[in-house]
Amino acid sequence: MSAPSQASPLRAVLMAWALLASASACATPALVIDNVTVVDVRAGKLSGPRQVVVESAAIAAIRNPTNRRMPVAALHVDGHGAFLIPGLVDLHVHLFNNASHRPPNDWMFALFVVNGVTGVREMMTTVDELPQVSRWRHAVEAGNLVAPRVLAAGVAVNGSGANEVRERVREAAHAGADFIKVFSDVGAPQWRAIIDEARRQHIRVSGHVPAGVPLLESARAGQVTAEHLLQVYEACSSLETTALDARRGLDGAAAAALSERQERAVLDAFDPAACKSAAQALAATRQAQVPTLVLNHNEAAGRVDTVADPRWRYLRNDEQARWRRVLDAVTPADTTLGRLREDISCRVVRILHAAGVTVLAGTDSPMPRGYPGYALHDELELLAGCGLSSAQVLRAATLGATELLGIEASSGTVEVGKRADLVLLDANPLADVRNLRRIRAVVLGGRLLTGSDLARLIDEQP
Repeated sequence: MSAPSQASPLRAVLMAWALLASASACATPALVIDNVTVVDVRAGKLSGPRQVVVESAAIAAIRNPTNRRMPVAALHVDGHGAFLIPGLVDLHVHLFNNASHRPPNDWMFALFVVNGVTGVREMMTTVDELPQVSRWRHAVEAGNLVAPRVLAAGVAVNGSGANEVRERVREAAHAGADFIKVFSDVGAPQWRAIIDEARRQHIRVSGHVPAGVPLLESARAGQVTAEHLLQVYEACSSLETTALDARRGLDGAAAAALSERQERAVLDAFDPAACKSAAQALAATRQAQVPTLVLNHNEAAGRVDTVADPRWRYLRNDEQARWRRVLDAVTPADTTLGRLREDISCRVVRILHAAGVTVLAGTDSPMPRGYPGYALHDELELLAGCGLSSAQVLRAATLGATELLGIEASSGTVEVGKRADLVLLDANPLADVRNLRRIRAVVLGGRLLTGSDLARLIDEQP
């Protein structure tokens, strides 16, 4: 099937839930995909035609399609002319609404799946919300929930002093968080305490580079990822020292507020030579960057008629209301700044990538105009426009993501023994990254979701 176009009916998305939920009521049959071209995301090459056999939610065999040894009662799929890739991963999503205390964003799950997104990294969980993450994970494993796997969930930590943030790191680690999330308004002393305590608790730290912390200090201290290019802009400008000196001694919130006021000047002071030097130093630290270019792209669009987008109906009512509030407040100055940020961010990513910095894919969904699932495809195309090849973009959203999360032994490639989270495409994604949108079928934990299944369910929908 092709992933739903922007004009697809909402029920096409919603019925994806019903298909796999009904399939879970009985044992999942083995799945055989015949005559398919397998995409090797590690090497950026194609192999095939191949016969891919899936049993018990894992890839059991990849072999010559003339092989006649078949599992009993296998479900066969004709993969002729199709390309098989691992499921895509969005490394920056928000499944919870901590600030507004609205219900979790489980409405996003089907949108992710129909766009081939089979894994996500949740970026702002609380200790109290971790049991919900666990319930989602168990339901997906049991086949009772059509949703991407939550591959990692981070608990946000901040506080008034070192002792407080250390205690919160310990609480998060003991509660089962996968990493500690830091925001821009974490004070520099608190951030250093978080880094130290996280090391003691054997838990990673990811997120924003706080406004009072230089980029390279964050990387050398062991912060695993930096999101949104925060503090990268400063490091890529001639004003880094001046900007950070002005923030020194301020508490976290004041430093973050000042950094926002400094943003235009920092962007105007973009310095390619300084950026290249910073990128080379950053590459040596192995800190990964998740630039979320789609945010800048959407902000650069200015005030558009979002309600006219056919995907608007996919949003839950409370999410529509939030988007309206945010978008109605957009000013011409915001748009101008967004366009400058979009231009500079692309130039920065090109330099980072050329220097060997790991660049990965995340979207910050569901930020306004960032439709879950669709936004990841937007992000991948933007990365391709900023210097990554189609093969490198695909790797970033598959194997690169699983390597970051430490699960590459079981996910992220189409190989025997790996989990069967797969996407069947109608065109070669190595030829053009836009072909990642041409989805024929999605396999979730060995369960197949095809276009014909969707069509049948849509026809039966009252």
